[in-house]
Amino acid sequence: MLFIPAIDLRGGACVRLYQGDFNAETRYPVEPEALLSTYRELGASWLHVVDLDGAKSGIPTNMPLIARLAREGVRLQVGGGMRSAYVIEAALGAGVERVVVGSAAVDHPVTVIGWLKRFGPERICLAFDVRVDEHGTPRVHTHGWTQRTAISLWHALRIYPPRTVRHVLCTDIERDGALCGPNLELYRSARERYPEYAWQASGGVRGARDLEQLAECGVAAAVSGKALLDQKFTPQEIRQFSLAESSPASTSATAKS
Repeated sequence: MLFIPAIDLRGGACVRLYQGDFNAETRYPVEPEALLSTYRELGASWLHVVDLDGAKSGIPTNMPLIARLAREGVRLQVGGGMRSAYVIEAALGAGVERVVVGSAAVDHPVTVIGWLKRFGPERICLAFDVRVDEHGTPRVHTHGWTQRTAISLWHALRIYPPRTVRHVLCTDIERDGALCGPNLELYRSARERYPEYAWQASGGVRGARDLEQLAECGVAAAVSGKALLDQKFTPQEIRQFSLAESSPASTSATAKS
């Protein structure tokens, strides 16, 4: 399993939100370029970058900064406002390795299927931000987590034809930024239902033991921002997982509905 450090950008600064609340922001006194350099020196080969301004407004606003980060020797996976083919093409042209499509994956799946065919499944990661309801069903939220839907994660994925999707990032909003541990049950269920996807887990990671448990669940990658910023990992632990390669999921399995 691969450990991917995350940097959330708002107004060009490194921040973290608590459970996706734009009014519950923690701003960190470190420049994005310096933080990327730190993670690169610790062995990170990928960096997950979220343009929070873009996620809220629908238009990426931190792209000049992201383009600079893309030239620093770490592959970038970038989300926030990726809601048109033009924006995706511009991001890839700026050096971004993979774009993260969230709201559009729920609101306009037919369009996103077209993007997947045009740019390829390795260049697009579908992202679903969920809250688990009282029945244990993960319900999707969109537009920077500000809009709640009645759509379940499983229904949202069922729309996509086999072999069109490779990477899927799933964030448990209730655990995001809370350092309370990841929702292992959610990711076990995701792997059981859709074993052909390279699942990325996000939300709640607080230390190396959480990464070990996520690896046992079979996810391809774990994304974490706050735990790193709050120094919950030793440099040795970061190197151990950052240098790990995610094992390919079986492409012959059939998704369960």
